[in-house]
Amino acid sequence: QVQLVESGGGLVQAGGSLKLSCAASARTFSSYHMGWFRQAPGKEREFAAAISRGGGGQTYADSVKGRFTISRDNAKNTVYLQMNSLKSEDTAVYYCAATTATWGFAPPKTPREYDYWGQGAQVTVSS
Repeated sequence: QVQLVESGGGLVQAGGSLKLSCAASARTFSSYHMGWFRQAPGKEREFAAAISRGGGGQTYADSVKGRFTISRDNAKNTVYLQMNSLKSEDTAVYYCAATTATWGFAPPKTPREYDYWGQGAQVTVSS
């Protein structure tokens, strides 16, 4: 079992920055690839970014590429999402998730590929 707790959400003006953190309970945190998803009101949960278990591989949704950066610190059992140049359309509840799915040629980008989820953190971008 892995428990995930997000923090760092809040209200920010368009063009601003926020950094989300996700702390994991698992002693085997480095065994999991980690992802960030988001869900806006009335919309399906969508992929934002993912990072491989060792941190050497990252992948992003086109909508956030160049603005968001995912990173992890396995010594601290924590994954981060640095969000810059925020837009009103980035407003959503952000979830971190953990998976043991194969990274390989196609990194895990769908919710069903992830086994464990945090409770979510609200990010609101005002225009």
